[in-house]
Amino acid sequence: MFFRASVPLLCFLVISFQTFAQLQWKRVDKEFGSLPKSIKVFRTTDSLNGRPFIAYFIEARLKDRSLDFTTQTGNGYRLTPDQYYRQEDSPFVIVNGPYFSMQTGQSLNLVMRNGKMVAYNVPALRSRHSDSFYYPTRGAIGISRNRRADIAWTFTDTSQRWPYAFQNRPVVAKGKTSDPVLEDLHTLDYWTWWHMQTAIGGGPVLIKNKQMYISSVAEQVPDSSNAREPRTAMGYTKKRRLIILVIQGRCPGVADGATLREEAKILQDLQCKEALNLDGGGSSCLLINGRQTIKPSDKEGQRPIPAIFLIRRRQQ
Repeated sequence: MFFRASVPLLCFLVISFQTFAQLQWKRVDKEFGSLPKSIKVFRTTDSLNGRPFIAYFIEARLKDRSLDFTTQTGNGYRLTPDQYYRQEDSPFVIVNGPYFSMQTGQSLNLVMRNGKMVAYNVPALRSRHSDSFYYPTRGAIGISRNRRADIAWTFTDTSQRWPYAFQNRPVVAKGKTSDPVLEDLHTLDYWTWWHMQTAIGGGPVLIKNKQMYISSVAEQVPDSSNAREPRTAMGYTKKRRLIILVIQGRCPGVADGATLREEAKILQDLQCKEALNLDGGGSSCLLINGRQTIKPSDKEGQRPIPAIFLIRRRQQ
């Protein structure tokens, strides 16, 4: 959801806290029909720090050339994951992705498909206390043409083919224009063109170079660090395994959800080298062969969303 920025703070924080007991995961591929050997499905119903908990994660081998890792948008409309599933001819996996405006339905994060940007980061957020704007760099996960994953803080410009990527930290800048270009960031931080074939954004970044970071404030995304919510996240391991995690929440007595810190610790335990939080709450939804995993928290069921990440059989 679109929101106004308050004040810029330090770019990111190294999070340290008590050690949590590792969750016990059960492999449940067979519950979801036929899947390639390179896609594995796991579920846990272990309690999380004494609270009821339900979560699923997928491990998919990026090097499997029979799989296509891509994205899709609603072309200006919001669709439910079930609608995307039918539209995309029954892919193996569908998961929700970017934040969006509840008023306009517009994605507020980068989405790339077939090497092209099909949605952009929100360019500027108006300050509550002045007529200035903040220019956030938002976290995104990308997969290159040679099937290597990366997480970076990105800045998008509709006049440029590729996003700008910052690998060391998010950049927070302030100015008077509502449609900034890179020069308006006034930063000396090193950047590169982010040549990704597929990418989807959200925030905050949770793990960077195996270290746990939560950069909500710097990325200007809702700081729900201490709130237990339904969650969606993606990451990747050193062995080039893509990890997709969903956590059920807002179900009293059944599943309380997780804080960002708890989510990051789970992903770290799953050996993620880097990981990114995506839109959560009522948007969190993961379909495997069209079958729901966690129960969406909205009473209406699946929430219509502007974009998805999907895994399907590679199209020749």
